[in-house]
Amino acid sequence: MKDPIVEEVRKHRTEHTRQFRGDLKAICADLRSVQKASGFKVVRLSPKRLRVSAPSSRSGRRPLQPC
Repeated sequence: MKDPIVEEVRKHRTEHTRQFRGDLKAICADLRSVQKASGFKVVRLSPKRLRVSAPSSRSGRRPLQPC
């Protein structure tokens, strides 16, 4: 099943990539200029640390072993 919204996003992404002939630096520079021109404040959040818990004895699963 194809999602029309996903298809539209992919179409625009492909057109944008062709416009810059796949040059990733040029694509990123263009996106930054569009972002700056938008006037919206860009917020960068620090990554959240995952809490690692001890395996539960009731889960019935064994802890993963390194390869």
